[in-house]
Amino acid sequence: MDAMQRKEVQEAVNAADDALYHLKEARRYLNSAGNWGLLDIFGGNLLTGLFKHGKMSRAESEIMEAKYALQTFSKELRDVSGYSSIHIGDLATFADFFFDGLLADLYVQSKISNAKYQVDETIRKVESIKRELVSKL
Repeated sequence: MDAMQRKEVQEAVNAADDALYHLKEARRYLNSAGNWGLLDIFGGNLLTGLFKHGKMSRAESEIMEAKYALQTFSKELRDVSGYSSIHIGDLATFADFFFDGLLADLYVQSKISNAKYQVDETIRKVESIKRELVSKL
């Protein structure tokens, strides 16, 4: 591997690290939102709902940052021989629709679970590609 190829691989690895950071932060906030959501379903109060929404908002911010980082990762991968791009599915956006009640809380809980699944799948994809890139260095 020549110096230019090594540089391109390293840039892709760095972009993967950035994407993974934001994905893992999103997962952390989603886990916390899920925990607060369960408490909200089983007898929470206004404060519980505020904590849940705060965590969801932080998770959404991290998902947006992850989307940008994944776009950069995809661009960097195109510069590495053997990679055309990475397919990143749409990550969920969140809305709690200002309804308060058991059905709305259950709906939000399912959206949180779905987002956690999507984030975990994306983390697995990025980590797998990153391992391949690191092995080329």
